[in-house]
Amino acid sequence: MTEIDYYELLEVTKNSDKSTIKKAYRKMAMKYHPDKNPDDHEAEEKFKAVNEAYQVLSDDEKRQLYDRYGKAGLEGHGQRGGGFSGGGFDDLGSIFEEMFSNSGFGGFGGSSRGRERKTYNYNLDVAVELEIEFNEAIFGCKKEVKYSYKDACSDCKGTGAKDGKLSTCSHCGGQGQVHMRQGFMTFAQTCPHCNGSGQAATTKCKTCNATGYKIKKDKFDVTIPEGVNDGNRIRVSNKGNIAPDGTRGDLYLQIKVNEDSHYVRHDDDIYFEVPIFFTQVALGASIKIPGLRGELELNIPIGTKDKEQFKFDGEGVKSVQGYGKGDLIVQIKINYPKVVNNEQKELLEKLKDSFGVESKPHESNFEGMFEKVKKWFS
Repeated sequence: MTEIDYYELLEVTKNSDKSTIKKAYRKMAMKYHPDKNPDDHEAEEKFKAVNEAYQVLSDDEKRQLYDRYGKAGLEGHGQRGGGFSGGGFDDLGSIFEEMFSNSGFGGFGGSSRGRERKTYNYNLDVAVELEIEFNEAIFGCKKEVKYSYKDACSDCKGTGAKDGKLSTCSHCGGQGQVHMRQGFMTFAQTCPHCNGSGQAATTKCKTCNATGYKIKKDKFDVTIPEGVNDGNRIRVSNKGNIAPDGTRGDLYLQIKVNEDSHYVRHDDDIYFEVPIFFTQVALGASIKIPGLRGELELNIPIGTKDKEQFKFDGEGVKSVQGYGKGDLIVQIKINYPKVVNNEQKELLEKLKDSFGVESKPHESNFEGMFEKVKKWFS
């Protein structure tokens, strides 16, 4: 599923201040509020999304994490998409006042006049997948990124129209919206012919084949921070698509971490299996195991059980958000001999006999059970 960019959702730029973001939020919340869009599931989802976006972008710490790592960076910060547990709730009262102090329910969505409209039809931000190895994610690394981006066609100024000449869209009359009537209600939606710009090409631009852009390629080196995990996003400023006015979006690196054949990662904890022989359980043992950063000593007490786990505090992955390190957790796997020779069998028999009745725990455990079961059927 494509992740919705919070800035695009609120129709603001990444360098917008809090005041601008708040105004944009109030405008979008008014537009999609359920009371103004009854029985409109899409509007309801949009309303939840803009509240989620505002909760993040109005909070300095959350916004910083989001800018660098995307939504994955917000995990553990109380972010539950779509709720009202943030700055958004405090602003709802004044938003309601604005909504209902206007001309009742007559003004659905507001007028688009006077609003600066986008003449190009592509997003400025770009997302590419960056594949890294397991150890590179844990310890950080430098990687070369090769990717393509869109640069506005200079001949048509990104419009897709010859010489940049646009005319009023005949389908929406330049409003950028078309209206649908259902019963006594009228609903507005973005004009599919001009994508809400209200303008259409008179003659298509031949230079870019009416796309409004040219595809260019680039490459650069990027530093991957220690502790990054599969699914994290890293923002690289001013490496995205370019608008006709020269404004450039950001590049988002979607991290894909390859699995390791021995270690398994869960959040910042590392798990792996340690095979031991059954005699090591019977006698107890101390063995060397490979930690992420060198050898560790594992003490195996007598009587250790199969699948029992032992934890090494702070020997896991360093948190990419700066919250310390996870743990290294090893799980025991007890191995038994598949075949024994005559000499080994004789030694095992002697060992068993040396334990006496202790080597036959089932006899004492089942004592009296046979007679009890017989009585059930007598």
